[in-house]
Amino acid sequence: MAGFRSLARQVRDPRCDLALRRYSLRKCLERFAPYGHRATWDHLCSRAGFGPEDRSPDPARLVAALEELEEARSVWLAYEVGFAERRRKEKHDGLRRPGSVDDWHRLTWGGFGVAWCDDPRVHPDGPLAEVLRRLISALEREPGSVCPVCDGERLVWKYDLDHEPSTGPVCTDCGILVPRPVLTPDARAAARRGRLLMSA
Repeated sequence: MAGFRSLARQVRDPRCDLALRRYSLRKCLERFAPYGHRATWDHLCSRAGFGPEDRSPDPARLVAALEELEEARSVWLAYEVGFAERRRKEKHDGLRRPGSVDDWHRLTWGGFGVAWCDDPRVHPDGPLAEVLRRLISALEREPGSVCPVCDGERLVWKYDLDHEPSTGPVCTDCGILVPRPVLTPDARAAARRGRLLMSA
């Protein structure tokens, strides 16, 4: 099975058939898809200027989408390296029990669904790398009460998400499943109350 970098080479290779280049970009999302496969694909298509169902997009647009994905992947891989180093140091210092960020990180290792968007058409508008930088920054500071990506205040608790965890606070502005560790207990409780009010 091809890795991310070899798939990226196929996307860039002008000798490859256009269908293969598009297919290779889609396959890259099996290795790294911050919003989930479908939402990340929709995001890349809209940012690069071709339709999700376009079977023969402009090769330059495919490469532009790949470049955005690669930049975001670099941001996430750097975070994972730092995370692993921190855990090694904590274990060396006798801290064996992982915290809530560690529990969340275990579910997102590799970058799949780190900013999960259950509705593939609702996702942040900005560049993927910037979204991940904001999310990482929120994970490294004290919990807050708003969405770490868009500063949205309308968080609603949703159930039966097509992701793990399958429940949690979703930002109604940008669509991400907000990682629980970045929110205060009061913000999580308010999101739950919002869910109860909406279903009443």
